[in-house]
Amino acid sequence: MGPFDRTDYEDRLAKTRARMEQVGLDLLLVTDPANMHYLTGYDGWSFYVPQLVAVPIEPEDPVWIGRGIDANGARVTTFLNDGDIFGYSDDYVQTPDRHPMNFVADVLRARGWGGRVIAVEMDSYYFSARGFEVLRHDLPNATFRDAQELVNWVRAIKSTKEIALMRCAGRIMDRVMAVAVDAVRPGVRQCDAVAAIQHAQVTGLPELGGDYTSIVPMLPTGPGTSTPHLTWSDEPFRDGEATIMELAACHRRYHCPQARTVFLGQPPQRLSDAAAAVVDGLNAALDAVKPGVTCEEVEGAWRGAIAKSGLVKESRIGYSTGLNYPPDWGEHTMSLRPGDRTVMQPDMTFHMIPGIWQDDWGIEISECFRVTETGAEPFATTPRQLFVKR
Repeated sequence: MGPFDRTDYEDRLAKTRARMEQVGLDLLLVTDPANMHYLTGYDGWSFYVPQLVAVPIEPEDPVWIGRGIDANGARVTTFLNDGDIFGYSDDYVQTPDRHPMNFVADVLRARGWGGRVIAVEMDSYYFSARGFEVLRHDLPNATFRDAQELVNWVRAIKSTKEIALMRCAGRIMDRVMAVAVDAVRPGVRQCDAVAAIQHAQVTGLPELGGDYTSIVPMLPTGPGTSTPHLTWSDEPFRDGEATIMELAACHRRYHCPQARTVFLGQPPQRLSDAAAAVVDGLNAALDAVKPGVTCEEVEGAWRGAIAKSGLVKESRIGYSTGLNYPPDWGEHTMSLRPGDRTVMQPDMTFHMIPGIWQDDWGIEISECFRVTETGAEPFATTPRQLFVKR
């Protein structure tokens, strides 16, 4: 079952059920792959077809339901017994006249759960509108509610074992970013640089292997640095251009994201000034982190520090992160922005990324950190700076 044992999962399920009881739920259908992994250990690239973990309010083992050919994956990676693993036949897969949620509904009725107050993760990437309609049709006696991010919020405070995995990811991240900075050279194709980056992400360190990350390497270059989410092409890097690298390392599905910017040649003064301001703001925001402060107060420290630079950032400067699967390493809970009054607690983990994107240029310098009893503990050690290569 990997780095966690049954008592870890029992603790997570107990916390999940406590939240279910608070909001009046009898059954929770978990379709977010990260939440499925968190509650049972399930780990497989099978989320492109419907699958879920059903958690009843009673203190009994949850149920895994997925594609039949993936059922052995549940046996290999989870603590569940065979009687709690249900696989649907392949004639349910991508077929117009039936849907895997027909099978799910049959299982729920057979378990006596067909008339319950059932919460579904309405905003999960992998829970479709069609799947929901099938469930509602096949379970007419059930009352459906939106689970929102119920399990995501349980995940917000990490255990000692989870923090250890994120520290491992941070160690790998140091190597990944060093490889990335070195790979950006005039004449080198962007795709070749990304090949080196991904090799470093997966090989990790001699004592720590890496996983695939939830987001591919982001590599906007030249005018593309004006926007954050471009990837790469087969064009070469050129003198006189900046490249933003938003990357991550991942170990046992736990992430440490990090962004840095490289300039080839003599950077324009506006970019050097922006880099200095971003680093000052990032440091001020990290200094503001401690238990008891709110997410918006941390963002306020950033905004106060960069005010004199004239830079303005409308989007959030960070978010909770940790365990995840594609297409995102964010947890969809807390954000470092005005209006988020979530109080920071020890062992919450964030990616602080106060990126600046202007009409034809941009810069990103970020840090992934843990909230400690006294402040912020970054998981990686890459210098916070604009990397200039002449």
